[in-house]
Amino acid sequence: MKRRNFIQLSTLAGVGLSLPISGFLNSCVSHPEHSIEFKNLISELLKDWSDGMLKVQINNPSNLDEHGALGCPSCSHIHGRCMDAVYPFLYMADLTGDDKYIEGAKLVMTWAENNVSQESGAWTVIKNPKSWKGITVFGAIALAEALHYHGHVLDEATRKAWTVRLEKAGQYIYDTFTIDFTNINYPGTAVYGLNLIGNVLNRDDFKAKSKTLASQVKSYFTANEGLLFGECKKSSSKLSEKGLHGVDLGYNVEETLNSLVMYALKEKDEELLQILTKSLNSHLEFMLPDGAWDNSWGNRMYKWSYWGSRTCDGSQPAFGMMAHINPAFGTAAVKNTELLERCTADGLIHGGPGFIEAGIPPCVHHTFTHAKPLAALLDHWDHLPEINANTSLPRATADGVKHFKDLDVFLFARGDWRGTVSAYDAEYHYKYDFRQASGGALGVLFHNKVGLLCAASMAEYHLVEKNNQQAQPGKDMCLTPRIETFKDEVWYTNLYDLPATIATKDENGTIELRADVKLKNINREGVTGTASAFIIGYNCTADKTEIKVNTKQDVTAQTAFVLPIVSPNNEVVTHVSDTEITIQKPEGLVTIKANVPLKIKDISGSRTFNMVPGVEAIPIEAFFDTEKKQGLELSIVVS
Repeated sequence: MKRRNFIQLSTLAGVGLSLPISGFLNSCVSHPEHSIEFKNLISELLKDWSDGMLKVQINNPSNLDEHGALGCPSCSHIHGRCMDAVYPFLYMADLTGDDKYIEGAKLVMTWAENNVSQESGAWTVIKNPKSWKGITVFGAIALAEALHYHGHVLDEATRKAWTVRLEKAGQYIYDTFTIDFTNINYPGTAVYGLNLIGNVLNRDDFKAKSKTLASQVKSYFTANEGLLFGECKKSSSKLSEKGLHGVDLGYNVEETLNSLVMYALKEKDEELLQILTKSLNSHLEFMLPDGAWDNSWGNRMYKWSYWGSRTCDGSQPAFGMMAHINPAFGTAAVKNTELLERCTADGLIHGGPGFIEAGIPPCVHHTFTHAKPLAALLDHWDHLPEINANTSLPRATADGVKHFKDLDVFLFARGDWRGTVSAYDAEYHYKYDFRQASGGALGVLFHNKVGLLCAASMAEYHLVEKNNQQAQPGKDMCLTPRIETFKDEVWYTNLYDLPATIATKDENGTIELRADVKLKNINREGVTGTASAFIIGYNCTADKTEIKVNTKQDVTAQTAFVLPIVSPNNEVVTHVSDTEITIQKPEGLVTIKANVPLKIKDISGSRTFNMVPGVEAIPIEAFFDTEKKQGLELSIVVS
C-alpha cells in the first residue's frame, strides 16, 4: 500500500486565490477517475521512456566505470545525473511488478556510488570529483520520492542503504546551499528538496532550512510581471545595462517553479502561492499554441529545445498541480506533454522537433530528467485537480502587442500569426557572450495553420556546458533572423546590439514593431565604412507578416537580411522566381517574397540544422542593392 501523499490540494482551502468555493471543493476531493486522457498519455509515455532507458542501460560488471549507467546515443561520456532515473524506475516496478525496473534502479544507483558519489554526501555531474556538485539536490529529490512512495518494493538491505545515502546527500545540501550561492534554480529547488528529505528522514533542521530558503526566494520575482529571476552570475546582484535581471524561462518552468509550487502547496504558504500564481500566469504567456516554450530570449537559451530546457525536469507538476487556480495551467501541462511525445522515438526524447527527420541521435539526459515529473504527477494523482486542454492558452487567443517590461521583450499576435521580438540585454555570463535573441531580433514566428516558421538560435553555437549539450553536427549557422555584414571576415549583426530599442503601434488592423538597431561584432564594436544604423520594421496583419529594413546611411559593403525558415528536409521548396520562394508544408503553403532577389545561403545539403532549438531550416537571405539605395522588403504569407 502506497504511503500518503506529501502534497494534497485540500491544503489550499484557506488560500485566498480568487477561486469560487465550489472550485476549491471540486479540486480538493479525491478524483480517482478524473483527467483520464491525460493520465493515459503520461502513463504510456512514462512506460515508453522507462523502457527506452533500460534499452540503453549498460550491463557490464567487469567494468565498474560504466556498469549500471545509462549509455547516451549522442554523447561520448556518461551523464552523472543518470541516477535520477531511480524514481521513474521504482514507480514502474511498483506499478507493474516487473523486476526489470527494480534491477534498472539498483544498477543506476550502483553506478553512481562507484563513480560520482563523494564523501561529503554530494554527487558530481561527471566522474571528476572536482566537477560541479550542485546537482546533488536533483538526485536527492529523485531518491527521496522513490523511497517514500515505492521503497517497499526493495529488499530491506537496499532500502536501508539508500536511506542512509539520502541522509548524507541531504546533509550536504543543508550545509552548502544558500539563496545566492549560484543560479536560482539550485537554492530554489532545494526549497522543496530539503522539505521533502526532512519529512522522509524526520529531520526538522532540514525542514527549517527549507523554510528559510522559501522566505528568501520570495524576493526573486521581478517587479512588474513577477517572473522568477536569478539565472545569471551572480544571481542576486548583477543587473543589465537596462537594469534588467537574468531570467530564463526554460529553467523556471521546468525546474524551479515546480519545486516552489510543491513546497507552497504542502506547507500552505499563502504568500508564496500568491506570488507563484502571478508568476505562472506571466510565464504561461510565452507558451506557443502547440505547447512549446518560447525561450528564444532567455539568458540560458543555449539549452533551449523548443519543448523546454535540455537538462531540466519538465513543467508538468507546477502547472498541473495549480490547474484548479487557472484551468489554462492544465492545458499547458497537457500540450507540452503532447509535444514531448511528438519528439520521442525509440523510447527517448529528442532535443527538438527537427531531430528525428535530420537523423540526429538523442541525448539520454532529456529522458531521465523528464520522466521524473510524470512519476510525481501519477504519485499525487488522487489529489490533483482536473487537468485537460479545454481552456485556451493565452497565446492561442492573443491579439495585439504585449510588452514585458522586466524583459524588454514584445509578443505580438494578429489572426493566426504569433511572434516574439526581443531587446532583452541581460546576459547569463558577463565575461562571455552566449547571445540569445536580442538586438531587436525576431525570436519566434509561428502560424496557427502551419506551426513554427522562425526560431532563434545562439548567435554562435558554444558548448557553454560541455557535459550537458550535444555537439553541433556540421557547420554552425545562426537561425535568428537578422541583418548581417562582414568586414575583414569579422561578422557584424544587430544580434550583438544590446542597447537596441523597440517602439510599437497597433492601428487599422496592422501591428508595427520598429527596432532601432546597430550592427556590431561580438566585442560590441560597431562596423565602420558602411551602413551601421538600421530600422527593422515588423508589420503584422491577419494576412501576412512583413519585415522592412531601412537605413539612412550608405550601404557600401555587402549587407543582407537573413531569414531562416524552419522546414524539415521532406518539405518541397520551389523557387517561383528570383524574388519568390515557396515551401509546401503539410497544412499549407508558405510564400516568401521580397523586393530584391532571394538566395539560400551556401549549405551542405538541403537544410541547415541547429541544436538550439533543435530544428532544420532554410537560410534565406536578401541583399541590399547598393545602386538603388532602397530598403529591403520581405513578406511571409500562409495559404
